[in-house]
Amino acid sequence: MARPDMTVKAALPAAAPAARLQDTDNGGEAAPRESGGMPSVVGVRHVSKSFGPIAALRDISLDIGPGEIRGICGENGAGKSTLVKILTGVYRPDAGTILIGGAPASVATPRQAQELGIAIVAQELSLCPDLSVEDNIWLGSLKVPFLHKRPELRRHAAQILALLGADHIKLAAPVATLSMGERQLVEIARLLTRDARVLILDEPTATLTDVEIERIFAALVAVKREGRSVLYITHRLAEVYAICDQVSVLRNGELVATTSPKGLDRAALIELMLGRPSGDMYPEEGAARGAPALVVEELSLPGIVHDFAMTVRRGEILCIAGQVGSGAAEIIAALAGLVHDASGRVSVNDQPLKLGSPSRAAQRGIMFVSGDRAAEGVFRRLSVLHNLVATRLRDHSVLGVLRGAALRAAAGRLAQRIGIDRRRLRARAEELSGGNQQKLAFGRCIERQANGVLLMNEPTRGIDVGARAEIYRLMRSFCADGYALVMSSSDLEEIVGVGDVVITLYRGRQVGRYRRNEVTMHRIVADITHPSDASP
Repeated sequence: MARPDMTVKAALPAAAPAARLQDTDNGGEAAPRESGGMPSVVGVRHVSKSFGPIAALRDISLDIGPGEIRGICGENGAGKSTLVKILTGVYRPDAGTILIGGAPASVATPRQAQELGIAIVAQELSLCPDLSVEDNIWLGSLKVPFLHKRPELRRHAAQILALLGADHIKLAAPVATLSMGERQLVEIARLLTRDARVLILDEPTATLTDVEIERIFAALVAVKREGRSVLYITHRLAEVYAICDQVSVLRNGELVATTSPKGLDRAALIELMLGRPSGDMYPEEGAARGAPALVVEELSLPGIVHDFAMTVRRGEILCIAGQVGSGAAEIIAALAGLVHDASGRVSVNDQPLKLGSPSRAAQRGIMFVSGDRAAEGVFRRLSVLHNLVATRLRDHSVLGVLRGAALRAAAGRLAQRIGIDRRRLRARAEELSGGNQQKLAFGRCIERQANGVLLMNEPTRGIDVGARAEIYRLMRSFCADGYALVMSSSDLEEIVGVGDVVITLYRGRQVGRYRRNEVTMHRIVADITHPSDASP
């Protein structure tokens, strides 16, 4: 969350000369890497992969050395996921070779990848909530024989959790009882028990607190000391500077650079990812402010939030900043009607709102965009068209019969409004990038009610810098239309860049309230980590 940004910012070097940005040669092919005379742990040579007419990867060659943490950066759709799926046996390349320990290897299935020492913690967790922590750690492991000794497995799992600084997590506890941060630690513990030589982590810190992020980084350093390699995929660029030895940048399916982050500043890294100057990431604050759209007084959630209050005006973005577990996400959920025991006084456009019912909230013009796209944000297996009109079926039906032409027209209008190519209306949502999937979630909300209130949890989680800029511009366009926006985010740079008003939380209590020209990273970090350090 905040700590990588704060620890790295002061140490960021000046931009490297252009000649230093590209450590590859021969048209983008990475030269074989050696470390102490040892061949690379894993590599690919001239790997390509296409899906129909779309080339996801084009002639990719790179090597990861032993004891190296390699960052993989790029926009959504750049080819990161395809490369990872090839290395883990989910996809087979159309051309090219995978190297393990310098020798060609066949990685045709995920099981073969595990046998070769390649393991992945995906962005969307794969834990079984009803099973215990211990069972989840060993689930699917090839190291567990049919006749195994339970105490030995339990002892080894406890050692791995201790390595992660997570020995407070009880092995017998059901995963469903854990926080999201604790679940992420369990997922990583599962990977470490498999003695993988290559650990692939996809956005591992998206839902973690500062303390948990530090634990993950400490664990990765310990893994590095053992000679294992780490592929670290993240959209949080500060983490590249904090933990990675090298960073490889993909763009449009091609490897454009492999270099040390020490000689590369943030603007240059973003330019490599986008292929153009980054420009202004965050749109300017809107000049116009309307009447109060949402007024909250004495909002409380038992044991989580205490007497929270705020006023949000039309055309305004209010950001709630707090660590995981501070109550920020829970406030958003309560206002959306998703918390049955929330209490307090809430009014929307001067009309009282009784909490505890999503339908009542929707009738008052409150719309909710979840940060969990896979589970709550979009219907992944439905088309773009059906996702966009899912909340409008009653508006485009006669006697219960849907009017196809009207639905298509509505979907086309919404797609154009949120910046999705209308030619992709028949594509399934799961085929879109994370940024476009998030646009779908926004598209379902807009035009439902004029001067509505849009609530968002982690609106850019797992989205690359280019798509983030588009989401921010989309949010500003909603403000121009008279919407009031309220969001919670664990990305403090985002909070500072987007928020017209920022409210900070510590253990469920409001600490500070700042206008855009008052807020700083230091103030937010001080407020949400220990309020006694907060600036007045």
